[in-house]
Amino acid sequence: MLAVKSRTGSMNMSRIAALVFLFIISAAYTYASQSTITEAEGYACMGEDRSRRQTELAALEAAKRNAIEFASTYMTSETHIKDFEVEKDLVSAYANAIVKVIKEIEKGWYKDAKSGDCFMVKIKAEVIPDEKAMEKVSKRKDVADDPSAPLYVGLWTDKKEYELGDRMKIYIKGNKPFYASVIYRDAAGKMVQILPNPYRNENYFQGGVIYEIPSGKDRFDIEISPPFGEENISVYASTSPLGKIDLHSQGGIYFVKTKANDIGAKTRGVALTGKSTDKSGYASEFYEDKAEIKTRSAK
Repeated sequence: MLAVKSRTGSMNMSRIAALVFLFIISAAYTYASQSTITEAEGYACMGEDRSRRQTELAALEAAKRNAIEFASTYMTSETHIKDFEVEKDLVSAYANAIVKVIKEIEKGWYKDAKSGDCFMVKIKAEVIPDEKAMEKVSKRKDVADDPSAPLYVGLWTDKKEYELGDRMKIYIKGNKPFYASVIYRDAAGKMVQILPNPYRNENYFQGGVIYEIPSGKDRFDIEISPPFGEENISVYASTSPLGKIDLHSQGGIYFVKTKANDIGAKTRGVALTGKSTDKSGYASEFYEDKAEIKTRSAK
């Protein structure tokens, strides 16, 4: 973990994590976790062979299928890579996607004049493309810097191990404009959000630009301190504004109050304000990655 020391005073918040991730321009584009978040509706009606519960499940499955279809259409329209193999792999990735329901927005029974009792459900869903197909896409040359490719945000450190007293920097870079938050978790499980922070609250970043933490308006430095051990930094990014997590401001950083297991779900509660492919709905690209590091006392 690290001590985050204020540049404007004597604040020393021990047991707070802070590490440095250096974006290496020559590094290979690596697959982490890419997905598309959208909203979709599903409908089903009762029949002699369906109970009410079975009808509700059928409507939910229909909504999931519609989410996959819309996400595939969206990605096809938004991705303009001039590489036939990449396009083919993307189509394959979304053809074999799975769906996680983030939220049931609306649901209920209604009467249909011809079909009788019917059920509808509207969901916010995360469509997760096939991992193997996306790994093939990630290995293609120049994809990491191509703004027409699926969203990718680079996050890494200048080294994998740090000693007591080391000072570090964090760097992120996306292939297209994105919203993001960067969260550090120390060896004791405590978490802080180091970007955005109380002095640099912008959470929208341009593609193709390397962003450094701390820098500019940040009023803290990052220095390694106890406890030592396995620690990590995560980036959550989207082409639409991220969902909110619970934070507590202290000094120049935000302590994370949301439980670790809930952060992924909350950040995926994105505001779908992106482009609509056919005016029937909206979608947003989502990207998550994590870098693991080790901290130790000085030799």
